[in-house]
Amino acid sequence: MRVTDLGDRLWATGLTAVGGGILLVAGLVVVVLTRTAAPAVAQIGILRFVGGEDWDPVSSHFGALPFIYGTVVTSVLAIVLALPVSVGLALFLAEMGPPSLRRPVSFAVETLAAIPSVVYGLWGLFVLVPVLRNPVEPFLGRWLGFLPLFRGPPIGLGFLAAGVILAVMILPTIASVTLDVLRTVPPALREGALALGATRWEMIRLAVLPYARPGIVGATLLGLGRALGETMAVAMVIGNAPEIRASLFAPGYTLPAVLANEFSEATSATHIGALAGLGLVLFGITVLFNAVARILLVVTTRRVARGHA
Repeated sequence: MRVTDLGDRLWATGLTAVGGGILLVAGLVVVVLTRTAAPAVAQIGILRFVGGEDWDPVSSHFGALPFIYGTVVTSVLAIVLALPVSVGLALFLAEMGPPSLRRPVSFAVETLAAIPSVVYGLWGLFVLVPVLRNPVEPFLGRWLGFLPLFRGPPIGLGFLAAGVILAVMILPTIASVTLDVLRTVPPALREGALALGATRWEMIRLAVLPYARPGIVGATLLGLGRALGETMAVAMVIGNAPEIRASLFAPGYTLPAVLANEFSEATSATHIGALAGLGLVLFGITVLFNAVARILLVVTTRRVARGHA
């Protein structure tokens, strides 16, 4: 056997071990959570646990639905708010912005990504919440109060505050990845569109964005993953009320927030098992969202490929 063949095999074996290690860690997480949660969930009933709305550790009543609802609502709201801004920011840095502004703006985006979660939470508590309380939520209630999403007293703390702060937190991730994707667009696509008489906006809309669409979907997937798992900042501004409300002004709760707030204080085996069950539910939601995003990514990639064929 040649030395080069031995080196190639060792390299391939090492990479395989690294890849398998990721699967092993994920499997161990599921096994540990399942073993911890199984007795409590069996005692409560899986349907009652997942679909129940009452969370009262004193009475041993545990329903996860308000936390599932809060996690999904805040994450979806964050994506809706952050995605257009992130893509626009990436287009500004890659296509439209003057060179003198690109470096400072890029540095600011990287700085946002490095800020700790608890600092975002403090900013949200002392700056964002008062601004939402007055004048943002009264304005939304006055003009959009006919929609259930914008009804209720403007208290500042709630789903809207959590969604906005999550949008700010995931914006650097989506913008940075989208910027890298836009930089991989072949110059021939831009030049061809401009040569055919397209304006700069038409060139971006018809040539750049369709080519970069799969990468933008992947960037959105990364942002969604962070939004689903964010803990401290959300716990500080969402109000921590295990309730299901249609209004974005209402306080709520998320799966990561309740785990952070209650796990250190849980004493009974049922309470600890229920919290482990919440962790398992959060893991399942993350896997489900990732699977849907992967399917969307494959479909988008195939459409782009057919469009260029």
